[in-house]
Amino acid sequence: MIYLDNAATSFPKPKESILFMNTFIQDIGGNPGRSGHTLSVDAARIIFETREKLTGFINGEDSERLIFTQNGTESLNLAILGLLKEKNHVITTSLEHNSVMRPLTFLQKEKHIDISIIQCSPDGKIDIQKIKNSIQKNTKAVIINHGSNVIGIVQPIKEIKGIIGDIPIIVDACQTIGSTSIDIQRDNIDILCFSCHKSLYGIQGLGAIYLRNGIELTPLKFGGTGSKSESVEHPEFMPDKYECGTPNTPGIASLLGGLTFIEKTGYNNILKKKMSLIKIFLNRISEIDGIIFYGNPENENSIPVMSINIKNKLPSEVGYELNKKEIYVRVGLHCSPAAHQTIGTFPEGTVRIAPGYFTTEDDIDIFIEALKDIARK
Repeated sequence: MIYLDNAATSFPKPKESILFMNTFIQDIGGNPGRSGHTLSVDAARIIFETREKLTGFINGEDSERLIFTQNGTESLNLAILGLLKEKNHVITTSLEHNSVMRPLTFLQKEKHIDISIIQCSPDGKIDIQKIKNSIQKNTKAVIINHGSNVIGIVQPIKEIKGIIGDIPIIVDACQTIGSTSIDIQRDNIDILCFSCHKSLYGIQGLGAIYLRNGIELTPLKFGGTGSKSESVEHPEFMPDKYECGTPNTPGIASLLGGLTFIEKTGYNNILKKKMSLIKIFLNRISEIDGIIFYGNPENENSIPVMSINIKNKLPSEVGYELNKKEIYVRVGLHCSPAAHQTIGTFPEGTVRIAPGYFTTEDDIDIFIEALKDIARK
């Protein structure tokens, strides 16, 4: 089996992720914040330690402003639905995922918000001046896909924030967290949204959002928090304001294991390994006639995600043939039709390749040979 779909979720997980999760399930299992007994306190301690470690990983200032969610999509929904009000204006790009475009479309219909979509070039570049020229008096947010889940291009967040001033920037970092440097303070990020099951190596069903001090959102959910239980009013303090109900503590424990693995292995070593696999792929792909590249995977401002097609072959056909060989890639539109319209691959989409830390050079060689065979047919 060769797994090249790490942009959807990383697999396999490090042994630390599995060990930390299993230890919680087998030895602790308590509901954090709901009781005063040892198992509940131990569960709460896992969440606290993970929140602290993850906040440090992104250089956040206050771990209480890091909120755990179900996934990156919920994080983006909380940011978008919680920030934008009736007839607000928002600026975004033509590379956004449906986790951004669908909430915006909902608000456009229900709250009559105005949306300016900045058209990117086919290789994913944004003209920052166009963002500046699109600012209106009622512009309340700029939403940027930090790293494209289709072509891997990474956008200059610090420079974009520099031209929009006090307007909040919402950063979709689902693909970039763990695959490129993210620093809340250096890049002046107001709202950072991401998933935790990709390059942070947690299990599926966990995301997070970090809110800069001064940013307030309308919560999406209300309910039990284990705090202020005497009141029917939902707590206003962080993180309880945005977290309620029993948390995904097994998932958070797996994330703690993933972050521990990153610390032990070295973040730069992980990134270097993944990018080296991309280079090996690019060096060998020239052996195949009829390969079409999208974006610019050799750009230094890219993450290890790229899209290809084979001339006269549908992506679905290529994926089917690869699947028969137990080589697993992602084909189609990748929940990002706007991006595919931008690069000219709508509606069929592309074949997406996303190697991970546990991918080997032999895996890439076998994959290349499989593509050769498909292209010859």
